[in-house]
Amino acid sequence: MAQTRRLAAILAADVVGYSRLMGEDEAGTAKAVREHREVATPIVRDFGGRLVKTTGDGVLLEFPSVVAAVECAIAIQKQMVERNAGIAEGKRILYRMGINLGDVLIDGKDILGDGVNIAARLESIAEPGGICISGSAYDQVRGRIDVDFVDLGEQSLKNIMRPVSAYALKTGTAGTVAPHSIATEKSGPPRLSIVVLPLANLRGDPEQDYFVDGVTESLTTDLSRISGSFVIARNTAFTYKGKHIDVKQIGRDLGVRYVLEGSVQRGGNRLRVNVRLIDAETGNHLWAERFCGKYVGEGAIAGTEPCDGALPNRSCSNLLKPRGRPAGVTADQIRSGHQP
Repeated sequence: MAQTRRLAAILAADVVGYSRLMGEDEAGTAKAVREHREVATPIVRDFGGRLVKTTGDGVLLEFPSVVAAVECAIAIQKQMVERNAGIAEGKRILYRMGINLGDVLIDGKDILGDGVNIAARLESIAEPGGICISGSAYDQVRGRIDVDFVDLGEQSLKNIMRPVSAYALKTGTAGTVAPHSIATEKSGPPRLSIVVLPLANLRGDPEQDYFVDGVTESLTTDLSRISGSFVIARNTAFTYKGKHIDVKQIGRDLGVRYVLEGSVQRGGNRLRVNVRLIDAETGNHLWAERFCGKYVGEGAIAGTEPCDGALPNRSCSNLLKPRGRPAGVTADQIRSGHQP
């Protein structure tokens, strides 16, 4: 029996930083996501859209035309700006959206295939609060919708064999993003937002895991004391323990600008901690340092200082005062979350 296929306009959307939001307030986040979906349902219906399925924080929609899909996406994002007004920055629900026109395989009420996968991958590269569409979709809406798009060029998308031309909706057009709102053309996590990933136990001794985890927790606690900092909770960060890490994906999932990772090596009462500060947007290493100290029992560490003999650096908050940082990047800029 021949498989049924059709050309469809597909919209994929998910919530930015969903894992972080759930880790901080599971019940509140689930309720907020559900309510946002409910108020968006009439908009989808007005544009002739069909809900294909939901996947946790994500939704997959099908439309009769690309123009309808893009206009619906714009309307929903505009609504989200209004609904997020007055809500604390760290509590806001932001959507990323990807739209593609492609051939899909019909499986009951579900749709499958590269046409769907491309929409999902475009969503993953969209800005928070933004919309990213494929070249095939752009060809259909160009000149038909009064909005501006930015040509992102050909993108190599995960598990998609060939590069895909991509276009991002230019912020501030069609009322999708108001001045000084939550999403800008170079939007991203504000101020100092960081996650401390579980430090690796280089000795490999399972009995030392509790000690290494304690060092990670201490770093998290000390960084959270910095005024204006936004630090991901320990429980959320520890979901990445022992997993292969894509720093850029973690940044998108958790809504943070920086990732602190490293390792701990303990021999007797001697301790060595290696740490690296990484820009979650670019994957670039901003700073790295090795600290040496002495373990004095009951989780206490004495005499922690850079192993190169420099002046002691006893406060974990000073990790964000990097030495040897890239030219043009100041400590104040890293603290404030802004770079040249």
